[in-house]
Amino acid sequence: MIDFRSDTVTLPSPAMLQAMMNAPLGDDVYGDDPTVIDLEQWAAQQHGFEAAIFCSSGTQANLLALMAHCERGDEYLCGQQAHNYKFEGGGAAVLGSIQPQPIDNENDGSLSFAKLTSAIKPVDPHFARTTLLSLENTINGKVLSLAYLQQAREFVNLHALQLHLDGARVYNAATALGVDIKEISQYFDSMSICLSKGLGAPVGSLLLGDKKLIAKARRWRKVLGGGMRQVGILAAAGKYALTENVTRLAADHANARYLAEQLSLLEGVSVNPALVQTNMVFAKLDPAINQQKLQDTLKAQGILFAAGNPVRLVTHLGISRIDIETFLTVLKQALKI
Repeated sequence: MIDFRSDTVTLPSPAMLQAMMNAPLGDDVYGDDPTVIDLEQWAAQQHGFEAAIFCSSGTQANLLALMAHCERGDEYLCGQQAHNYKFEGGGAAVLGSIQPQPIDNENDGSLSFAKLTSAIKPVDPHFARTTLLSLENTINGKVLSLAYLQQAREFVNLHALQLHLDGARVYNAATALGVDIKEISQYFDSMSICLSKGLGAPVGSLLLGDKKLIAKARRWRKVLGGGMRQVGILAAAGKYALTENVTRLAADHANARYLAEQLSLLEGVSVNPALVQTNMVFAKLDPAINQQKLQDTLKAQGILFAAGNPVRLVTHLGISRIDIETFLTVLKQALKI
């Protein structure tokens, strides 16, 4: 299948599978899985943090960050489109007793500091305590600039807040900006990284922070049922992803731009290639097009995408330029162009 639904559908390469098979194992709940220890220590150093913890998913990593930063009755500021607010089951509120305070995202994905300032609660028993600002980079394929991240750091310092980054696709951001990952991570008190999206691991995310925060997160991970045993088999895939699959993200970005350019030439499809910054293309279809029929037609020919308007098409290591050409050919036929 040619699968444009998400970069979460990537499959491990033979070399990654070999690394998983060869991984020395232990019991991570006891803290003695050598492959997990290696990944966590290496990742902490690589990203400029004191410590790291391997998690089963990005949702878990973000929830651990929120629960480690905030106490019951605290609140965190985030965007209306933030994944850890909108798409993670309300975990902060349900499991952490933490109140989210969402702010409308600007067109570039950022959050207005004026709006954030007005949302900070006074120190008063009537209100939740504003403790944390959570940003996301990339967000819907958009990249937050280094200048904006510096302003965010200055903002939280001014208001005595902590700063978390949902960095599910932070390496896509670093690739688009052409910078080392530490140029982004330096501004944050904690950061999550998803290993199972464009980086290509089958499972796993990392949460990075100082030793105190990660120790607290480790306890909450156990409480949430996230303590895993011989998990080095997955940590090995994560280490491979971070060491071998970062530089190739540029190819995903190039493929996404090419896809957007070609789609923009089709009647009934509206795309602005200039807005494609990373590996996501958003295409609006003419209302006359029956999306379900189009989806079914393409699926019958081995092509998957998620219906919506706009349609989101995501490039990744499982999508080649030839795959894109095949998709365009089939799409033209389906649209009778």
